[in-house]
Amino acid sequence: MWDTGRGGGGDDATALARTNVDWRETENSHIFTAEIPGVRKEEVKVEVEEGNVLRISGERTKAEEDVGDTWHRVERRRGRFMRRFRLPDNANMDEIKCSLENGVLTAAVPKRGQRLARNVRAIDIS
Repeated sequence: MWDTGRGGGGDDATALARTNVDWRETENSHIFTAEIPGVRKEEVKVEVEEGNVLRISGERTKAEEDVGDTWHRVERRRGRFMRRFRLPDNANMDEIKCSLENGVLTAAVPKRGQRLARNVRAIDIS
């Protein structure tokens, strides 16, 4: 399994590196939890690539500035972010459920039923 969504360098690229995602596996599903404070639902995409790659992307926008404002410190990150995760074959990519609450995106990918045996045929031993 791989994760290619970590970037670095430059103002916009720092947002890539700062999108923290936890991936946990339960008996019935794979659950992804991403911290994306200040990002609205309309600014986030959860997509499936190549059949079994989950992609979480979006953009943190810059706050509106008034002409007379004086900024003393800017610590909140802005810019685009993207994270990718290759899921195992047991992931049911057609049944993904997502929610965004209090700046935390949760994506639940259910597991397919385990197949015990595929076309197993007994062979007599002589």
